[in-house]
Amino acid sequence: MKSNYFALNLRDDKFVYLNQTKLPLEEEYIETTEYERIALAIERLEIRGAPAIGCAAAYGLALALKDVPSNNADNKFEKAYQRLASTRPTAVNLFFALDDLKKIFDAAADKNNIYHLLKKRAIEIHEKDKEYCRKIGDNGLRVFKKKSGVLTHCNTGVLATGGEGTAFSVIKTAFDNGLVEHVYADETRPLLQGLRLTSFELFKNGIPFEIICDSAAASLMKSGKVDLVIVGADRIVLNGDTANKIGTYSLAVLCNYHNIPFYVAAPTTTIDRRTATGDQIIIESRQKNELLHIFNHRVAPEEYNAYNPAFDVTPAHLITGIITEEDVYFFPYNFMR
Repeated sequence: MKSNYFALNLRDDKFVYLNQTKLPLEEEYIETTEYERIALAIERLEIRGAPAIGCAAAYGLALALKDVPSNNADNKFEKAYQRLASTRPTAVNLFFALDDLKKIFDAAADKNNIYHLLKKRAIEIHEKDKEYCRKIGDNGLRVFKKKSGVLTHCNTGVLATGGEGTAFSVIKTAFDNGLVEHVYADETRPLLQGLRLTSFELFKNGIPFEIICDSAAASLMKSGKVDLVIVGADRIVLNGDTANKIGTYSLAVLCNYHNIPFYVAAPTTTIDRRTATGDQIIIESRQKNELLHIFNHRVAPEEYNAYNPAFDVTPAHLITGIITEEDVYFFPYNFMR
């Protein structure tokens, strides 16, 4: 089965993206030239996944300068930069991409051509992520010892990146090489990215899978059906502590107990070289309605309170290996080089 979808792209100076909140029941592509609409899409999780957020933000910042007079370029750039930077505080790729374009902007003596310079750099960021995804998939083959049952959490495929994905790229590449027998996709509460998005991508790519509720992971591991767990990351700090979708830490603890390898797959752009440990990672807190509602249907009284962190942090010692486009790193991690 051939996949025939994409997460985001720039076409004829218009940003086009797949609205992930409608999946898997509807494939709705949205077209815009407004950075504010792109910022809202990131906040609403219409666009999500650390690398994809970075690509989208880069395109948004470039488009903000389209048809802007040079005498207003500084003001418009700063306004757009701050707006896009405010969308998702945990995903390091967002700031990597925005700061990359800021260097281009600051270095340009003539702002009359600034849109084209920024657009060129945004496209380069997107193309580089495609290359990184491919290399992550290839490097990930090293972690397979046999044809395996794989468990994954949240979504790490085309929908989360500029290319084939991170953890999903590893799974797909391994499947294409006869190393994946079956995939178990955590539903990933509260927003069900595993059920809605990862399952959508597994189906599109013809990879055999089953959806499990998050709380079924322990019994599944005990049954011997899980040979390894592979997840993505929104931020990896210098000591290897990793922030990822809430529920990832639970999987790492379960893997440690059941002696199952636990791998993180991410591009080196997800490594935050300015933060020493996971204790310093800012964890985004999201609205309680994401817990109290499912697909806009209320399942609990509105007056109930809810604790709803978007991410948790997995300590480095629980991570068997970190798969990047450069190499597969093993504990103890050292990303100072």
